[in-house]
Amino acid sequence: MKLPEDPIVLELLPEFVETWLTDIEQYHEFETKNQASELYRMAHTLKGSCYQFGLDDLGDMGIEMMTYAKISDWAKAAVLKQKIKSRFLEVDDYLINHNIVLSQR
Repeated sequence: MKLPEDPIVLELLPEFVETWLTDIEQYHEFETKNQASELYRMAHTLKGSCYQFGLDDLGDMGIEMMTYAKISDWAKAAVLKQKIKSRFLEVDDYLINHNIVLSQR
């Protein structure tokens, strides 16, 4: 896994991951209320912030999610939401196993 080299960014990474693990759960509300524009906004933020933290694969997933939001393809978006969550959980486990977190969840 490629981690950020900047020590300040690396210090912020555990909180970043925990925040996204919470925020990605907003997907259900967006789908229930058919709020594709809100999903697009979240995916756009995911894209940009993940690239800044060196999590390029998650940034790419943000781009893909933006595409699904534009066309309101909730089925494909739901599958991708699970992939995003799983990937954040993998990053979280990596941080825990390498003692990069201040506290475990």
